[in-house]
Amino acid sequence: MPSSSSSSNKTQTRRKGRSDDDDEFSPFKRWFPWLVPAIVAANTAVFLVTMYVNDCPRNSGSNCFAGFLGRLSFQPLKENPLLGPSSGTLTEMGALDVSKLVEHHQGWRLITAIWLHAGVVHLLANMLSLLFIGLRLEKEFGFIRIGLLYMISGLGGNLLSALFIQSSISVGASGALFGLLGGMLSELIINWTIYANKVAALVTLLLIVLINLAVGILPHVDNFAHIGGFISGFLLGFISLIRPHFGWVRQKHAPPGYIVSSAKSKHKPYQYVLLVLSAVLVISGFCVLFIMVLKGVNGNTHCSWCHYLSCVPTSLWSCKPQQVFCESSSVGSSLNITCLSNGRSHLYNMTDENTSLVRQLCSQLCG
Repeated sequence: MPSSSSSSNKTQTRRKGRSDDDDEFSPFKRWFPWLVPAIVAANTAVFLVTMYVNDCPRNSGSNCFAGFLGRLSFQPLKENPLLGPSSGTLTEMGALDVSKLVEHHQGWRLITAIWLHAGVVHLLANMLSLLFIGLRLEKEFGFIRIGLLYMISGLGGNLLSALFIQSSISVGASGALFGLLGGMLSELIINWTIYANKVAALVTLLLIVLINLAVGILPHVDNFAHIGGFISGFLLGFISLIRPHFGWVRQKHAPPGYIVSSAKSKHKPYQYVLLVLSAVLVISGFCVLFIMVLKGVNGNTHCSWCHYLSCVPTSLWSCKPQQVFCESSSVGSSLNITCLSNGRSHLYNMTDENTSLVRQLCSQLCG
């Protein structure tokens, strides 16, 4: 018995010494983050191409902002205060336009809209957030899981947006970014046993999420994309960001001679439950959303209060879209549009009188 006690004490001492002295030891693989910087570069490149296609001096006359940039100059600030292209150019480049999605079966817009941004301000805000959130996640979980989480969350955000916001176009990576936030939250929950200071981390993360969602109740912010992306990422995190529990990791990485308790299962029972439940919800949820969106269902007709999730009216602002009226006439291969409220008119180079595009151009003229 004394010999056994001595052996146990030595084992405990050696294990403690390893924990204290070997700071380089890590039970999980660390990845070099290259995908997140690549996504930032791709979004920047797409924005530059969009501005080149926009060609403000040619299509909008001499009122362009930062005219010294030539073809890359921005639309007038009154039209686009975010320093970017016109809504017509964004539509041409693949913005989420529900009428085109439903009537012309352009489902690819659910993906392309993730890579477009309304202006420099929009692009900088999203890309800085992506670097702040995404680099840490890619280091921990690798480019495959984070890449899938990013894209599927962006798709989920656009699906929910298309269900409730059908009178305007939508662009941006915000849904994908909220998906990464949702993934961070579910990763903390499903891997609860391996973290220290987990309650403080959970409270901090919840505050960040709530503050960002609260900003979405301001006008002209697509909070449905935020909510859809967050829910998608939250559920996907339970599936793709699951870790083995600490007992199994300790057993696997224990050097010869170390005595550790046996762990038969790689994951805890609650982890399996969350994984299966999330998989069912993700598959069924995406199927229902795809069917409803492609059939042209307007979610607001089935939920009379849901519009408050994206904009809450106050004495400082209104959530009602401004009613504008224009008249248009064809002039050769061009279309002349005149705003009836202020008398402004402009000649646009377009042969096809697309109803959705004309409505957007009318809003610009009357804005």
